[in-house]
Amino acid sequence: MSVNPRLTRDSRRIGELQKVQQQDELRQAIRALLMQPLMSPTHQAFPAVRRQADRLRDWFARETGWPLHVEREGARLFKRPADLADETRGLPGYDRHRYTLLCLACAILERADPQITLHLLGERLMQLAADPILASYGFRFALGTPAERRDLVAVCRTLLSLGVLQRIAGDEEGFVHGTGATQSDALYDVQRRLLSGMLAAVRGPSTWRPNDTPIEFEERLRSMVAEHTADSDQGRRDALRHHLARRLLDDPVIYSDSLDAEQLAYFTNQRGPMAVRLCDATALIAEQRAEGLALSDESGELTDVSMPAEGTEAHATLLVAEYLATQLRKTPEGALTSQDAVTAHLRIAAEKYGHYWRKSAREPGAEVELAETALERLQKLHLIARDLREIRPLPAIARFALGDPELRSRSTDSTGQSSALF
Repeated sequence: MSVNPRLTRDSRRIGELQKVQQQDELRQAIRALLMQPLMSPTHQAFPAVRRQADRLRDWFARETGWPLHVEREGARLFKRPADLADETRGLPGYDRHRYTLLCLACAILERADPQITLHLLGERLMQLAADPILASYGFRFALGTPAERRDLVAVCRTLLSLGVLQRIAGDEEGFVHGTGATQSDALYDVQRRLLSGMLAAVRGPSTWRPNDTPIEFEERLRSMVAEHTADSDQGRRDALRHHLARRLLDDPVIYSDSLDAEQLAYFTNQRGPMAVRLCDATALIAEQRAEGLALSDESGELTDVSMPAEGTEAHATLLVAEYLATQLRKTPEGALTSQDAVTAHLRIAAEKYGHYWRKSAREPGAEVELAETALERLQKLHLIARDLREIRPLPAIARFALGDPELRSRSTDSTGQSSALF
């Protein structure tokens, strides 16, 4: 009995297509988990995460050391930061007061019924806020002002976006502005499985005995994420690889001068192969320079802060980046700039570009707020370092420097079309 060569070729081609589709789905699932480490079943990427669960667990364990739990009720990538000193991380609009409210809200929901109202959540938060220990730290919370109610609503909306809460009825906005009989309410379902995955720490802060609790804030952070490292050469190499991979996937750029001697030695020898592995799995693009390494995303999806982007603040940020990059080019060894100089640069730029900006950004004095917003974005992208009001451009900002135009004579290209090149 003979074998049909055509059927053999078709079977091989189908197998190759299935392999490509599997790899594409794995890549999409990795990217989705990097942006949404706590993923509810309603997330569009969740079906792919469930199908690729085994491969995802293996990949994250091997490359980053981040545990991944995938269940029918959701997925949780325990994505722990490698750089605990980075102050630019965090939820938008959150300060320490809101983070405290978020933690207290999670503690209340853990003990609450399967459903809870916004008003009841607020009342129980006020009860917890009256704890003498919290009061001794200066924490206060009541529902007497719109600002306090807005903080509570911000916490609820964060939990809604994560899938921990699901709105059944009602509206939060009316709760902020209403009082008494005119104050609206909202009803939520509590998703306990997702709630249990909120904390990504290795060890919860409540597990310390009172006498063993770390005192300093930085020490507490390190203690919460400290992981066991095998006392062997391979264990130390794995720890170094995980640390660097976490920074490459989670930070905009790794500068060589930010690494200690052991990390730098490993990074110098392994950054090429490491970048290839991470880029193959995530579709990121490696940018290797003498000063360090960055993994960039051309689509702009794997970032909390896009640049360039649309809008007045984004345009101002691009102008500030170009200004600071030019300063770095002029004095690469000591390109220090003051925040006042950046503000003055935007004041001048407003005369040229202001007609493209929104009206409020053209008002006298608006450049102060624009400068602060621009510098905050650049700091989050690790393009600058700030010390009080002193700005130091970092090497990666050089990509935004505009060079002198190079004029070339009009020529004819290969299609016979005349073209003017610059």
